[in-house]
Amino acid sequence: MSEVTSRRVVLQPSTTEIIFAWFQRVIAGYCLLFGILYWIRLIGIYPGELWRFDLMPVHWQVAAAMLAVFFPFAAAGLWMLASWGPVIWFICAATETVMYAGFPDLFGHRLLIVVSHACVALLYIVFRVTIWLQKRQLRQ
Repeated sequence: MSEVTSRRVVLQPSTTEIIFAWFQRVIAGYCLLFGILYWIRLIGIYPGELWRFDLMPVHWQVAAAMLAVFFPFAAAGLWMLASWGPVIWFICAATETVMYAGFPDLFGHRLLIVVSHACVALLYIVFRVTIWLQKRQLRQ
C-alpha cells in the first residue's frame, strides 16, 4: 500500500453532526409552520380583529409580510443544511424578538416566542462549539 493511500481520511459525520443536522431540520419545520401562520394572518383566515392585511396597522403589515416570506425561506435553507439557512432564521428570530420584547405596546407580549428563539440560538451555539472542539481535537 502506498504512503498516499494509507493517509486517507474517511469523511464520516460524527454523532454530534448528525444530531445537529436533525436539530436544524426540526427548526426548519417550525419555521415553515410560522411562515404558514403568518400567511394565514395575511390572507384573512385568522379569526381576530385586524388580522387581515388591509385592516392591519402599518407596523403589522411590514412585519407580517416580511416574516411570511422569510420564515419559509429560512425553513428551506435549514432543511437543506445550507450555510445561509441559520442566517435567515436569525433575521426572523431577531425581528420577532425586537417586535415582542422591544415594542410590546405595538405587537403585544409574546414572551414564549422570545424565550424559544433564545433557546434555539443557545442550542445552535452549543452545537457549533462542540463540533468545532471535536474537529480541533481530531486535527491534533
